[in-house]
Amino acid sequence: MAKILIVEDDENLRMLMTMRLKSRYEVVSCPDGASALARYEEGGIDLIVTDVMMPGLDGYALVESVRSLGHNTPVIILTAKDGISDKGRGFAVGTDDYMTKPVNFEELVWRIDALLRRSKIANEGRITIGEVVVDKQSFTVTRGEEVFELPTKEFQLLYLLLSYPGKIFTKENILDSVWGYSSESDEFTVRTHINRLRNKFEHFPEFEIVTIRGVGYKAVIKK
Repeated sequence: MAKILIVEDDENLRMLMTMRLKSRYEVVSCPDGASALARYEEGGIDLIVTDVMMPGLDGYALVESVRSLGHNTPVIILTAKDGISDKGRGFAVGTDDYMTKPVNFEELVWRIDALLRRSKIANEGRITIGEVVVDKQSFTVTRGEEVFELPTKEFQLLYLLLSYPGKIFTKENILDSVWGYSSESDEFTVRTHINRLRNKFEHFPEFEIVTIRGVGYKAVIKK
């Protein structure tokens, strides 16, 4: 069970968040940034949910401190401040996500689960979907006895899509992420690689690559 650190100076909200999340995660809570940083440094924290406006070490400073330790632990900032400049500051110091109060707990759980999944993928370097294992170290896709060793760009494209199932990537997103901003590759290159991946994995029941006409592509995990 993932361990979540809740940082909130409002005691009632801190207790409510703990109560609402403890059925899904192991929850540790702190009333301010200083005590939260001390608890974080003890280790074992998988994700942080923090308020911004707190006495002493505020949420922004807490995130900066965590990042200064060289750690990529996912962080969600919760705040009543929803201005663009406030959000910009949050992302600038290294937060991964940003939600405004009052908290929608169903949405918060979705965001926590998504960040935990991405963190696990980043740490392990592999994506597991049913019987399929996509391994970033070997550039292979394995299912049972089948092993596909993919060319670099094909693998990077598949890994990108499967890291964010359901998310639509435009052709421009894909070109920038896989080929780089300075590449002279174009939409035809993306389409060609998508078709190659489809031909190789169309018999896999675990996932498919879907075209969103006029927009781009997404990976869909089949139930």
